[in-house]
Amino acid sequence: MDKRKFKFSRLNDFSHSTIDWIGSVPSLLVHTFFFVGSFSLILFGFEADKVLLIVTTLVSLEAIYLAIFIQMSVNLNSQSLAEVEENIDEIQVDVEEIQKDVEEIEKDVDEIQKDVDEIQEDVEEIEKDVDEIQKDVDEIQEDVEDIQEEDEEEVNRDKNNREVLEKIESQLHLLMTEIEKIKAGK
Repeated sequence: MDKRKFKFSRLNDFSHSTIDWIGSVPSLLVHTFFFVGSFSLILFGFEADKVLLIVTTLVSLEAIYLAIFIQMSVNLNSQSLAEVEENIDEIQVDVEEIQKDVEEIEKDVDEIQKDVDEIQEDVEEIEKDVDEIQKDVDEIQEDVEDIQEEDEEEVNRDKNNREVLEKIESQLHLLMTEIEKIKAGK
């Protein structure tokens, strides 16, 4: 930092601290004591015209400096307000972006909800299909059991029929033997 900037920086710091001090209670007390002291000089034998001239001159000079300090304070406040406005603008942009993001999230949530509803409908359809398939499996199982029973009955009938046929054959065979004997004996 060069000397010029350093001097202005120190002068700037001094003016800021002076502005802060002028608007404070100690400043009010100092000015009050100054004016009371100035006017009390008249009581100690100083001429009122000269005291008023000195006080008026000092008050005029102070008014000039106060006007400068007030303008500096206004300028600082204007800069601060400008920065605040910039920050507000940036915040507004951020809020708008966040609002857009929230709207997109709401759309995504709506889409996800629709997808969930569709999946729920699909699950319900699948459950119905599973129930129908289970009924079909139960019916097929019953049919298989019926067929097995019928097959067993048929096997039993076939067995019985074979036994009957075998008996008939053996009876026929005996009859044929008897008929042969009768023919032979004639």
